[in-house]
Amino acid sequence: MILDIKKVKSVWHDLKDILCVPHTPLQYKKLVQILDELIDEVGNDDKHQLAPLMEIVGNLIEEYENDHFIQPNTEPIEVLKFLMQEKNLTQKDLSILGSQGVVSEILNGKRELNVRQIKALADKFSISPAVFI
Repeated sequence: MILDIKKVKSVWHDLKDILCVPHTPLQYKKLVQILDELIDEVGNDDKHQLAPLMEIVGNLIEEYENDHFIQPNTEPIEVLKFLMQEKNLTQKDLSILGSQGVVSEILNGKRELNVRQIKALADKFSISPAVFI
């Protein structure tokens, strides 16, 4: 066991930014970039030597997101409004949903999102369509 700790200690300086719990948006963004690179490298290969690291980084990101972002049980329109605020978007920026009138009705709760609109929003914000259901 002590030998394992000594091995970790010898490489910790190089790993600490990858294997740390993010506490700030900057640390979170760095981990997301690392995860993107790991996904490019590992893909769907569960046997890849970096697959466990990809899982750990993904878990660290998930914990941060659970504490700092929208929870899955939030109403779809609230999710959309939150994302618009985060990205400084206006109704005009959501033309993928339809006309200004359609966007307005969606944001005011007078119209529900349809499947096409949900897919378009998921693509635009690079998130799971499930948050809009």
